Amino acid sequence: EAGLVLRGTEVKSLREGQITFKDSYVTVQNGEAWLIGCHVSPYHHGSDANHDPERRRKLLLHRRELQRLVGKVAERGLTIVPLRLYFKEGRAKLEVGLARGRKLHDKRAVLRERETPREMDKAIRARVRG
Repeated sequence: EAGLVLRGTEVKSLREGQITFKDSYVTVQNGEAWLIGCHVSPYHHGSDANHDPERRRKLLLHRRELQRLVGKVAERGLTIVPLRLYFKEGRAKLEVGLARGRKLHDKRAVLRERETPREMDKAIRARVRG
């Protein structure tokens, strides 16, 4: 569990569920944890001073928690990724976890599994039409 440093319009967007974690990860630089690649949509009632949707956001962790995560990332080749965002006593919290990236052959297998049902659906639709 990590706290997030946010701007006012970001909090309002998060309360509306306007967040995307796709391709986002956590990196540690100069002893601080940063959430990168996370998209928080601009608040629709915001003014010109709305936040940058793709900006890096600082995570608030206890020193020991941060050191433990950094140690695991360094020794095992893992990545810190965001799992879910929730509010606790009015403050935005981010649940983070350790994950291992997919190898190229794993990615190919996943793509193959996705393609098979699509091809079957196409064949069924073509047969029904034709």
